[in-house]
Amino acid sequence: MIQIETAANDDHIQVLTFDIRGETFALEAGLVREILDLPDETEVPGAAAFVSGVMNFRGRVIPVADLRLAFGLGRADDTPDSRIVVIELELDGDATLVGLRADKVHEVTSLSLAATEPAPPIGMRWRQDYVSRIARRDGEPLILPDLACIFAERGEPRAAAPTLQPVS
Repeated sequence: MIQIETAANDDHIQVLTFDIRGETFALEAGLVREILDLPDETEVPGAAAFVSGVMNFRGRVIPVADLRLAFGLGRADDTPDSRIVVIELELDGDATLVGLRADKVHEVTSLSLAATEPAPPIGMRWRQDYVSRIARRDGEPLILPDLACIFAERGEPRAAAPTLQPVS
């Protein structure tokens, strides 16, 4: 699970809010490196199901993840509001840049950790381990994804069908 950092004597964090398939998500603002218009992408055969491809980011090739697919929300057509949110997070001890598809990016705002709660064990339509915390903002749920869990299978090839071996 990603540890949310807060300032001393403060239970608020700065988050970037964005939509995917009508749901509002939030990422710790400190992870965000840049927000881009949709760049050209190259598909990567055998990549994890939610990795839509790779893109060039300032001379580096980085993966582009579609959280819609990770959360089982299905693909969606790009719109003029669609963006790529480039984040940097630590995976297996290495700083890793990843582009995240967003249907619309809203704002950086302050979120009180006291107003968040863990994902409930039942009653959610998503995998519980993919949700770090849930908050309410203006009466609507605000989902803080657990990126470490989601990217645990980062770049791992999809499992191939088992090969049958003759019995000797």
